[in-house]
Amino acid sequence: MNIHKLDPAPLVVGAFMAVAGVLFLAQPFVPPIGLGGVDVPIAAFSFVALAVALDLGAVLFYWQGDATAAMAHGVAGLGWTLLVVGTALGQSLLWLLGLAVIVGGAVFLFVEMSRRGR
Repeated sequence: MNIHKLDPAPLVVGAFMAVAGVLFLAQPFVPPIGLGGVDVPIAAFSFVALAVALDLGAVLFYWQGDATAAMAHGVAGLGWTLLVVGTALGQSLLWLLGLAVIVGGAVFLFVEMSRRGR
């Protein structure tokens, strides 16, 4: 394997995804973190890391010219970001909008993949 030919975009996105997974799995072992007078469970930070990974993936894949990967990461990143921000601000509308974006994006990708498989 030639290390000089490694694609940095999937490595960066994968690193943030790994951080999100570790934070999520650490939930039972790590006490909540005080943030602005509120105790925030460590799993909440995993959702932030996941949103960052997806948003960053959209930008990196777009710069590389991979429009399909950029769009998939962008839609998922927008949905997760809306979920995180909606939850942090206590805004149900943002949370529901984020959920709608994620579900709509998943349905769109499923339909596209089904159509391409024919």
